[in-house]
Amino acid sequence: MEPRSKMRISFIIILLILQSHMVAFSHSKSIVENLPGFSGNLPFTLETGYVGVGKDEEVQLFYYFVESQRNPKKDPLLLYLTGGPGTSGIVPFLYQIGPLKFKYANSRRTKVNLEVNPYSWTKTANVIFIDLPVGTGFSYAKTWESSRSNDSLVATHAYDFTRKWLIDHPKFLTNPLYITGISYMGIIIPNVVSKIYNGNERKVKPKLNIKGFLIVNPLTDKFIDFNSRIEFAYRAALIEDEIYEPAKENCEGKYVYVDPNNTLCLNSLRPINECLARINVNHILEPLCDTQDPKSICRNSLNVLHYHYSKYNGIIPMFSSQLVNEHESIYFYSNTWANTKAVRQALHIRERTVDNWQFTNTSIRALYGKNDTIIYSYNIFSSLAYHKKLITKNCHALIINGDHDMTFPYMGTKQWINSLNLTTVNTWKPWFGAGHSVALYKPEEAWVIVEAWLASHTNSTKS
Repeated sequence: MEPRSKMRISFIIILLILQSHMVAFSHSKSIVENLPGFSGNLPFTLETGYVGVGKDEEVQLFYYFVESQRNPKKDPLLLYLTGGPGTSGIVPFLYQIGPLKFKYANSRRTKVNLEVNPYSWTKTANVIFIDLPVGTGFSYAKTWESSRSNDSLVATHAYDFTRKWLIDHPKFLTNPLYITGISYMGIIIPNVVSKIYNGNERKVKPKLNIKGFLIVNPLTDKFIDFNSRIEFAYRAALIEDEIYEPAKENCEGKYVYVDPNNTLCLNSLRPINECLARINVNHILEPLCDTQDPKSICRNSLNVLHYHYSKYNGIIPMFSSQLVNEHESIYFYSNTWANTKAVRQALHIRERTVDNWQFTNTSIRALYGKNDTIIYSYNIFSSLAYHKKLITKNCHALIINGDHDMTFPYMGTKQWINSLNLTTVNTWKPWFGAGHSVALYKPEEAWVIVEAWLASHTNSTKS
């Protein structure tokens, strides 16, 4: 009996060791105390890691988690989804709302330095930045089949990620939870929030302490939001009555997804497209510069913008642009920084998983009228149905729009919100000066809005 007992104990120990190794690989996490480019220890707690989702956890999602610099035990927990889709979580982490930002001081572009962001949302909340969908940033798939994704699957992966992350971090289960993000994630976020409420109602464990969601300049309905660009451009005096009125009449207010047989409408839209072709849709007051043109009048501007042009049925072009500072491109800084061996080691990136980190995976990124790609399907046209379900829940929502953004103009946002037939407590008032990425153009104002909103209905510590 005694030898057999020893064998059984040994077998159990070996089995437990193997199981713990498998869990560690599937859901690995590490504390990062230093980052290349930043002098000294990080003045906040940073954790990076992977969470496996999907069939057999073949999708490995990479994340950056920053504990609140105020009161991590009580402050809200935000899952932040970056737009695109396909833009890495490094972008908001180092470029928009995270605790660090690039220091644009080296004109020779030989070294990338980091400095503290005084208006980081991590001063108010615990924030998880995630590389989602799979194929974004440092997230990767173990098989070709699992590398393919779509809007609906992204929402499922975000929900599964949240549950598994909180199972692995139980001390944050009682913190108020919010799903947040920007731009294209307006299509995804209401779906994710609905899944969380539905899971709680079905008594899925653990119960998530969901309180609501926050979206900046969201894409919500692909007709309403794209269609609102023409009227926005008209109100902003980017197009004149002489070309706006014929288009309004001939198109009957429908400027996108136009019937190809409606030649009157298409012809009316051509002069409008010509007027808007050189407008920076992310911020209509900022120049759109072609860095390849040495004669460009704004080539020495502080704002150099790279863009991709997409045309569908002759309708308004969709630009993908990024603000940069002091003649330096954010693409250069992020690509240089994230692809260095020292940074990958500091972030604990698994070797031989992602050969080349990309700012945005262009094979995933959506453009107006872009067809599905071999690895991504844009299968949610509108998230309005999810909004309608969520207004029946005890769910708080904050929608922020930059008034100078023509990517998804505030007019479209007001239209779909009005369709929800909500009771107005306070009338709409503008807060001037921001473009598509509000935290880039108005970082302090964005931080104040978020902090005040969170404090208004949570038990978080007031600053």
